[in-house]
Amino acid sequence: MTWIPFSFIFPPDGMAMHTPPAEATASPGAPFRNQIVVFSGRLASVGRREARALVERLGGLTADEVTSRTTMLVIGAGGADRGGGVAGPAGTSRLRKADRLNAAAPGSVRIVREEEFCRLGGLTSAAALELQYHSVRQVRERYPVVRDDQLRYLEKWGFVAPVARSDTDRYYGFQDLGVIRQVSEELAGGTPFRAVVRGLVAARDGQLAFDFNQRTGDAHPVKVVALTSQRPARPGRVTEVWPSSSAQLSLAARYFQEGAALDEGSEGERERARQAYRQALLLDPTLVPALVNLANIYYARDELVEGQALYERAMHLAPECFEAYFNLGNIHHDLGRYLDALEHYRVAIRINPAYADAHFYLAVTLEKIGHSAEAKAHWRAYRDLAPEGEWAELAKEFSD
Repeated sequence: MTWIPFSFIFPPDGMAMHTPPAEATASPGAPFRNQIVVFSGRLASVGRREARALVERLGGLTADEVTSRTTMLVIGAGGADRGGGVAGPAGTSRLRKADRLNAAAPGSVRIVREEEFCRLGGLTSAAALELQYHSVRQVRERYPVVRDDQLRYLEKWGFVAPVARSDTDRYYGFQDLGVIRQVSEELAGGTPFRAVVRGLVAARDGQLAFDFNQRTGDAHPVKVVALTSQRPARPGRVTEVWPSSSAQLSLAARYFQEGAALDEGSEGERERARQAYRQALLLDPTLVPALVNLANIYYARDELVEGQALYERAMHLAPECFEAYFNLGNIHHDLGRYLDALEHYRVAIRINPAYADAHFYLAVTLEKIGHSAEAKAHWRAYRDLAPEGEWAELAKEFSD
């Protein structure tokens, strides 16, 4: 079996008090409605400016200091303020003021940790960001040759774009790691950073040397290479669309074998293969291998609608058809339907857990939707199943 082409691997605090939003624009159920919120310490999940904007959007106000009007104090998870205050029981001046207000009027200031603030505002917590994306700290651990100032330069020129920023960190999506990895390899090989950037600029309108988002082009979908003696059947379905004879089935098998011998050849040979598979299916509409290989021809031509319909028909006739699930997962991935791709890859792995590339593509898709923690098991599976495989080094990199 050969593997499928698809797009895999690798864009000052404000004023002391902000103007409140108009009453008419505040949602009745807004979690910060009529709240005056003060932040203490550095935020690890979101930038201070974005946090303030969120509070205002959800019906509240923000202030820089705790006063008698303050109703909520958010303790940042990122540690000390730049001014030196400590975010914790040792006490910042803001926390001490909030404690004094609560001593005089219990419950007047609600003190919450940043994680609770994220939950109220519908934000992803810092802990979840660490699992879903790749922080600067994680990137530096993986590619130590790339300095933080160089990462910022790559951001400035639009080669990478953090998916989230906080007061303490920036988080990159999997698609950015392709560029960072390329830069790391060139720097490690002795290429000056300016020359690396010039190369990226020159390649901006084409394909980057290591692009996690380009299709591989010359590869083929998993195909069925031989007929088996067991014919697909489904309980409760009619097994013959019209009366057919053994001679018809034998002729269908011959057409299938003719197509299988031609479908990886020249364009003319692939067209003859397409006609052969169609003839086979006219004689035997339940011939699943012919459906799969005919779908592969359409897929190779980027005729994805036709290919998808044939893969789905094959799955309907043979619910354990690994090739149909795996190749259909690749179509969904190419179209950006990542959740559908995940569903089909998982079924494919259940049917054939020893097929290394299925684990690889599942891992890549999980990375693309920010499920890095879940992806690690499939990186490891690919690494263990294909220790000399094309992507073994990459799998080792992301499985740790």
